[in-house]
Amino acid sequence: MVDVAALVAGAREGAPRAVARLISLVEGASPQLREAMAAIAPYCGNAYVVGLTGSPGVGKSTTTSALVSAFRAQGRRVGVLAVDPSSPFSGGALLGDRVRMGEHASDPGVYIRSMATRGHLGGLAWAAPQAIRVLDAAGCDVVLVETVGVGQSEVEIAAQADTSVVLLAPGMGDGIQAAKAGILEIGDVYVVNKADRDGADATVRELNHMLGLGEARQPGDWRPPVVKTVAARSEGVEEMVAALDKHRGWMEERGVLAERRAARAAKEIETIAVTALRRRIGELRGGKRLDALAARVVGGSLDPYTAADELVEGVTEG
Repeated sequence: MVDVAALVAGAREGAPRAVARLISLVEGASPQLREAMAAIAPYCGNAYVVGLTGSPGVGKSTTTSALVSAFRAQGRRVGVLAVDPSSPFSGGALLGDRVRMGEHASDPGVYIRSMATRGHLGGLAWAAPQAIRVLDAAGCDVVLVETVGVGQSEVEIAAQADTSVVLLAPGMGDGIQAAKAGILEIGDVYVVNKADRDGADATVRELNHMLGLGEARQPGDWRPPVVKTVAARSEGVEEMVAALDKHRGWMEERGVLAERRAARAAKEIETIAVTALRRRIGELRGGKRLDALAARVVGGSLDPYTAADELVEGVTEG
């Protein structure tokens, strides 16, 4: 058993070990997780959460590192959550993230954490937002959530952020890939990195064209900007930060930020509740009730909907 109160106090003071232990409680679904989440709740809600996603090779880690430097230059404390939802065998990418961000390792105003789902995306659905809460409560002004790819799981993770950034690079067919992956629907800011390569301007034009083909926008609606960067040389990063700050200001002015956070909290609550119900259903498999219901459905004396109603009643009673 760990001293949760001491860990929270340490995290509030910016102690890396305390932050690490709290996130470990999240990842391990510790029995003390409820106590920890209750303890940090009063300190949450201040961090600006930015999700970064994009195809492998577009320079997400380099861009994230450049953003950390830019935010630190403004005096903001930064937390980085590098998430790998896709495979239990791709931990090397996360290690690479840590190496590339090594320049920030000695900065007490930066906390970097890698999270892997070990092949279980469902677990990440509640683990990631709670890890973000820990970094928020630890005093981070900005939390950067970097994902490994652009599949459906990564899109869902990026959608847990206040602002979602989609990174692309010229010469990778990313424009077409963006349309296929549906990420044109979730991006608030688009970044064409490695803009010193041939085809960068064409990629920007293609992106702007596809964004223009999207849903009709009303006056005052947010129009996602397309920013060119060369993150390896920190070129265009200030423009990227300006775009992020502008989007945050737009959301705050129109109440969109509060709406997004409330929607995410509702989804988080729902996920935790469904996870608990699934656990109880799993426990029923070891008993007689589920088997008996299944036998009655197979025998034709009960339809599956009525059986499901009886199962839900049994799971939720008490």
